Formats: sequence, C-alpha cells, structure tokens
Amino acid sequence: MTALHFISGLPRSGSTLLAALLRQNPRFQAGMSGPLAGLFDALVSQMSARSEYSVFLDDTKRERILHGLVDSYYADSDADVIFDTNRSWCARMPALAQLFPDAKVIACVRELPWVIDSIERLVQRNVFSPSSIFDYSPGGTVYTRASQVAGQGGMVGGPFDSLKQACYGAQRDNLLVVQYETLSTEPAKAMHAIYEFIDEPQFEHNYTHVDYDVTEFDRRAGTPGLHTVHGEVKAQPRETVLPPDLFNRFVNDAFWRDPSRVPDDLRIV
Repeated sequence: MTALHFISGLPRSGSTLLAALLRQNPRFQAGMSGPLAGLFDALVSQMSARSEYSVFLDDTKRERILHGLVDSYYADSDADVIFDTNRSWCARMPALAQLFPDAKVIACVRELPWVIDSIERLVQRNVFSPSSIFDYSPGGTVYTRASQVAGQGGMVGGPFDSLKQACYGAQRDNLLVVQYETLSTEPAKAMHAIYEFIDEPQFEHNYTHVDYDVTEFDRRAGTPGLHTVHGEVKAQPRETVLPPDLFNRFVNDAFWRDPSRVPDDLRIV
C-alpha cells in the first residue's frame, strides 16, 4: 500500500532540494510544487454552500470525492512512498489529518530575510524576463517587491501564516519543521530525522551529487533557476542584495528558532 506525505512550508527554503534528495530513493516519488493542492481547494469550494447542488452532498461524500481526487492523481505511480509538494498544505492540515490520518507534513523553513533575498536575486538575475511572481511586471523596486511577497496574500506572507497555523495547531504531531540551514549544512542529519518521522527505513543518500532540473517550467514562469538543483549539498555564504533596513525588517520573524515561542512538542530539525 502506497504511503502519502506532504512537503510544504516557505518558498526558497529547500523544498526542491529536499525533493531532489528524496528522489534518490527508488521507493520514493517527489518533485516540485504541483497542482494537486489547487485542485483540492477548487473541489472544496465547488462542494460548498456556494453551489445550489450542495444539498446533494454530505461530509461523507465530500471526503470520498477528495480522497478520490488524490487517488486518481497518483493512480499511475508505482512508488511505495509519495511526497506531494505545495506551500498551501500547511493550511490544510485539519483536512489532511481527517482524510489521510497516517500522512505527515514536512515544512521547509528559512530565515525570512534570506527568503526575500533569494527571491530578489532571481529577479535581478533575470532582468529581461519578468516573473510570474510579480505578474510579469518589470517595474518596481526591491522595496515594493519585498512588500508584495511578504503581504498576507503574497508568495511569502501567505505560506508564513499557514506555517504558523500548522506549528501552533492541533495537528502539529503530524508536522516536522526542517530548517534550510540544517538541510544545507548537515543534510544527513536532516534526512535521518525525516526518515524517522515518516517511519521509513534509512537510505544512503548521495550528498555530493544532487540533480533536479525543470528548466522549461521555470522559463515559462519567467524565473529561470527557480527549481534547479545541481551538484553538492553545501551552504554557500554570501552577502545580501537587500538594503540593510529592508533586511532588518524581517530579522526577528523566524519564530521557530526561539524555544520560548514554539510548543515544546513541535519537532524541529
């Protein structure tokens, strides 16, 4: 029987690297963020009271339809363990716990100034290819772009709020927070914790040669390099491209690094 787990968390925080490592295990299927979460939300919306036909649906039917969506999406997979990636899964943990009680959620996190920095680096690296992140608009400055992605509905702000909901929520027993700093500097430690968390036998990963490339997808999104992982897993110290005042605006947002700000039973590696 196939096991199902979810990868979520913040953007630019190692989820593609994690998927690339997990894919080395021949029993596992993992990849970049996919459409399943969006289809899931669309179905939930269409089965709500907004539809005049909702009177024909009860929660038993809704659960069966949603479960069927996931089953159908992965019907052609022969993997023993499937990891579906999407930043919105952290916000769907109550539903996931009810539909897939054995499923685990792995939330990739990173200090927010470096998340914003990473996004800005992509923008500045691809100046002639406006990104879908900013509605393909070539205008703005580092300040307007940072404010846009950090807003509640933004690429970073939305997942950040979802992450907090998951970390403090009733389903946090099913959550493992994986810090980018750990994954990039001590990948073996991070992977060992993940295997223990999902209750799978340990696997000998190759941390000196990791490869995952979806160049065409990233090119169409106007953000070449967004999901590209090559070479050795290692930290690459660098100076930030953010102005100091903008960098400092997000410095204290990594709540998971402060034991006084997180529940004692929250798993963090």
